[in-house]
Amino acid sequence: MPRGSKSAYTSKQKRKAHHIEESARKRGASAARAAQIGWATVNKEEGGGKKSGSGRGKPPTRSSSRRGGKRSHGGRSSSRRSRS
Repeated sequence: MPRGSKSAYTSKQKRKAHHIEESARKRGASAARAAQIGWATVNKEEGGGKKSGSGRGKPPTRSSSRRGGKRSHGGRSSSRRSRS
């Protein structure tokens, strides 16, 4: 299977990547960059495509989805608060 092939992904994972891609396009990313963001998010949350074998299943993390496409500001809020 070639590296760029998406045949190892489930239909749910493909659908999820497509929705994330649409969201990235609305935020102003190019088509190629939006596709990268979509598949990278699916890979991060679910560990790539479907894998066979007993005990291979892990619950997916939702950390990227919870961010909602927002970039973190590296503690900007806490640095503006007073130290007292």
